[in-house]
Amino acid sequence: MKHTDQPQQSFIEVVECGSVTSPSGFKAAGVACGIKKSGKPDLALIASDAPCAFAGLLTTNRVHAACIDINRERLSGGVCQAIIVNSGNANCFTGQAGREDALEMCALTAHALGIKSGLVAGASTGHIGERLPMDKLRAGIAQLPGALSPEGGPRAAQAIMTTDLVAKQAAVRVSLGGGQVTIGAVAKGSGMIAPNMATMFCFLTTDADVPAGTLQSLLERAVDESFHCLTVDGDTSTNDMVLMLANGAGGVAVGEGDESRFQAALTLVCQQMAKAIAADGEGATKLIEIRVSGAASNDDARRVGKTIANSPLFKTAMFGCDPNWGRITAAAGRAGVPLDQAKLNLAILEHQIVRDGEPVMLSLDDAASLLKTDFVTIELDLGLGTGEAVVWTCDLSYDYVRINADYHT
Repeated sequence: MKHTDQPQQSFIEVVECGSVTSPSGFKAAGVACGIKKSGKPDLALIASDAPCAFAGLLTTNRVHAACIDINRERLSGGVCQAIIVNSGNANCFTGQAGREDALEMCALTAHALGIKSGLVAGASTGHIGERLPMDKLRAGIAQLPGALSPEGGPRAAQAIMTTDLVAKQAAVRVSLGGGQVTIGAVAKGSGMIAPNMATMFCFLTTDADVPAGTLQSLLERAVDESFHCLTVDGDTSTNDMVLMLANGAGGVAVGEGDESRFQAALTLVCQQMAKAIAADGEGATKLIEIRVSGAASNDDARRVGKTIANSPLFKTAMFGCDPNWGRITAAAGRAGVPLDQAKLNLAILEHQIVRDGEPVMLSLDDAASLLKTDFVTIELDLGLGTGEAVVWTCDLSYDYVRINADYHT
């Protein structure tokens, strides 16, 4: 991709080959326990050397997996030390038996680590409506403590993948008043992605000392400016979650004067993960960034951006390298917010397409070659106010239909 996620602030530094274990005091592992028929890694563990402040956001889908309810209970306590994750099976719509299986996953992990079961959160992703193969999981969980390593982040990133083509991980260092701390992340997600954190996981770690309540507020703001600005296909999954652990192992507290810097770094990492998910959308060939400005409010701008991003007509035009600006403006016009077409300005990849409501015609050669790239920017100015928003999405290709038609059968 030709976009960049380099920080604009001098107090943030990207960690080369960063992962969820880049912060001090964290280890991770990934093993294959046979849930996936492919034999690829399908069980991951992220663990801290000590209990952590715990924050998170969970799917808004009213049909959800057992792990969502269990994690909601864990989050109410604000303390966690480990996250156990399986891929290949969502353990969703499996009734009371599914809840018992999810609780057993957490209890087995806690026993293997020698900690209390209430200090383990769980996550599952994959097919809906199938019981977890607990015999395989029991054997897999027994392997994890021996596989845990400060270098285990990449292996865990592979183990949580489903239809993802690439592992998604990152880390940054941020300078605070008391010293430097690190934030790490691992994510998965490729399809069934909408702005309600749908089919995606993101697990974040930091060695900063942050109280759980403060961590929750910081995380909510970061998610709102990242994953809630993300859509692949408009669907919201049953298992989505963003969870964050702060163990304080770096010996640096996030004071009131540090919150803005920590917030900027956390938001940057979440945006890196959101863009990585959009770029790896099922069958995607392009990452698309839609920038809406000049709206009556930020909420209006985001609504316009999401309406465009979820339009199948727009997304298929992008796949076909067709700069069909009519599909963009038509989607904006049905977003349900104030709009005056005479004031619209539109640019695609910095080429002016509409100026003050009038089309600016491209030459045939320019039109044919404009979208032959893997990163597309759409800039739409409504000309009504100061509201603005950014939304990330991808194109819609033949492969999206093939992947989802064959996903279960």
